[in-house]
Amino acid sequence: MNADRDESDAGRPIPNFDASNIRLTTVAPALGVPSSQDSQPDYLEYGTEGRSVVSTMFANTGMSYLLGISAGGVYGLREGLINTPSHRFRVKLNSVLNHCGRHGSRAGNMVGVLSVIYSLYEGAADHFEIDQYTGPVQPVGPAVAAFMTGATFKCQAGPRVAALAGSIGLGAVGASYIGYSMLGIPYGKLGWLFL
Repeated sequence: MNADRDESDAGRPIPNFDASNIRLTTVAPALGVPSSQDSQPDYLEYGTEGRSVVSTMFANTGMSYLLGISAGGVYGLREGLINTPSHRFRVKLNSVLNHCGRHGSRAGNMVGVLSVIYSLYEGAADHFEIDQYTGPVQPVGPAVAAFMTGATFKCQAGPRVAALAGSIGLGAVGASYIGYSMLGIPYGKLGWLFL
């Protein structure tokens, strides 16, 4: 190919693969080589407090939005098929897409906002350690967070409606706690909102 190239030139030199300075005991678990008896294993730092408020909020919001947009989309599919003004395929398709988009986004956004508010209230309840003031009642943090979420979400409709919305949230936490108790599952095992 290259006419100017010397025939005695072998190209780049081969790198030195001398491994005599590598101690196999430093990578012993990976290679199965027994290490010395006096060395202790290295442990990773682990926070006993669990996930942070922001991490919990992101996880809760993402899952809630996904479930809300899916349920709203299914409801929009039903409404789009029922309320189609024509029997032509293009008109039906347009009606279904419009209804799925409208109901799905509305439900997803609403549930996502509720999840953000709930996560912040639950984080505040954990930060102020309100569980220490209630005695044997265990899920007081999620119960307070659910009541405050409902009350905050409907606070512009008046105090009676806000109290009703908070009671609905409190009832949802109570129902999930009773369900967990009846099934013998530790409360909050799923790690999503109050479930």
